[in-house]
Amino acid sequence: MNLPSDAEVIGRSLDEPEAFGLIYDRHAATVLRFLGRRTGAEVAEGLLGELFRIAFERRKIFDTSRESALPWLYGIGSNLLLKHRRSEARRLRASARMAADDETPNRRTPALDARLLFPRVAAAIEALPAGEREALLLFAWEDLSYQSVAEALELPIGTVRSRLSRARAQLRELLEPGGKKRMKPR
Repeated sequence: MNLPSDAEVIGRSLDEPEAFGLIYDRHAATVLRFLGRRTGAEVAEGLLGELFRIAFERRKIFDTSRESALPWLYGIGSNLLLKHRRSEARRLRASARMAADDETPNRRTPALDARLLFPRVAAAIEALPAGEREALLLFAWEDLSYQSVAEALELPIGTVRSRLSRARAQLRELLEPGGKKRMKPR
């Protein structure tokens, strides 16, 4: 038995609104994980409800040439996350402080090295321009393909490639021995 594609389900939901529940069933856990990584569990649950409310209201404009609604949902989620940028920055700074506080001078392990490096990486991610940060986090945290990131952010794939390249270059510069503690202004 072939299951209907997301596009078919969304199309059907125009006449049968309750059918949209299948989109929630298919993708809510994945989108919640994405939101939770960026905001924390409590905020993510609220954002998830808001995301699916927006998706339901906008289902008439969903591009039915796309089989999966997941990149579209990531795009809505990314826009919601931009509104919560301040709390994301605070959370990254707090994680960086916690990692630095865990320093044990006599025991150097790869895990400790990573923990000590995390404050610099968190600061670098925070310092990235919003477009580059969104592309990087969708690509790295959510393991989306370039095409899916492009769909989620409603950008040409070349723009996604450029943003990821710039973000990688800035992060690589940070990780070089003697790298700068602050990102270079663009």
